[in-house]
Amino acid sequence: MKHEELDAALDSFGDALASATRVTPGNALRPEDIAVDGVAPSEEVARYALTLGDDALILAQRLAHWISRAPELEEDVALGNIALDILGHARSFLTYAGLAWDKTEDDLAYWREEEEFTSLWIVEQPNGHFGVTIIRQLIVSVFQHLLYRQLASSQDETLAAIAAKAVKEVDYHRDHAIQWTIRLGQGTEESAEKMRHALEILWPYVDEMFRDEAVHQNLDSIAVRPSTLRAAWQEEISAVLAQAGLQVPATGQAMAFGRRGEHSEHLGYLLAEMQVLARKHPGASW
Repeated sequence: MKHEELDAALDSFGDALASATRVTPGNALRPEDIAVDGVAPSEEVARYALTLGDDALILAQRLAHWISRAPELEEDVALGNIALDILGHARSFLTYAGLAWDKTEDDLAYWREEEEFTSLWIVEQPNGHFGVTIIRQLIVSVFQHLLYRQLASSQDETLAAIAAKAVKEVDYHRDHAIQWTIRLGQGTEESAEKMRHALEILWPYVDEMFRDEAVHQNLDSIAVRPSTLRAAWQEEISAVLAQAGLQVPATGQAMAFGRRGEHSEHLGYLLAEMQVLARKHPGASW
């Protein structure tokens, strides 16, 4: 599609500056570009993109709850910006997946039932105290950084482009979580105790991140098998925890199967809040 045709088509999305997630520096791929381009993925690729989009969407929703509640103003802004970055990743993955089923990102975000979501349990967990949110960000952002860095070489050009943009932003999220983990782990006895508490709460959901599922089959050179990321993730997390004076807790692993639509008790409440406006006023727009 020529640049003039693309610009005209993008006009149908309204003011390009109306949403923070529509602002993309340089020539990085935007959700609107994916929608206008209209190159639909195969059913298998769409199912894979849906898993990545659901993880990002639910995590962004969780982080957005910190806006106006963070322990200090600067952190309020930081968590809000991280949430917006991750929401942007969700929009791209869901837009791409939706092309396979003639659905929009909004259709997939607001008009699916709980059992149709494929998010990991760890992103569904409540924010808890600040330490819980930081440990969750540490676990997930290190995982996503490894994932997107490898996915940027996918033979699927759209997935590769989304990942290439996302990995640069997740690099900052990862650094933010690492710095806070070290600061709180080496802080007061109270802050260190809260970080140990956060690890005990969230560690049971680690195994699920690295479980290869049916959705990863038959996508060699396109998808990233999560199991291939575990060794590098473990090495990096162990180094951060050691620097923070923290240890991996001796906890069992939860029987979590979010990829199969079986979710923790927390997702239903989150979806009820996230979807209420769209369902109460179908077709409404800003």
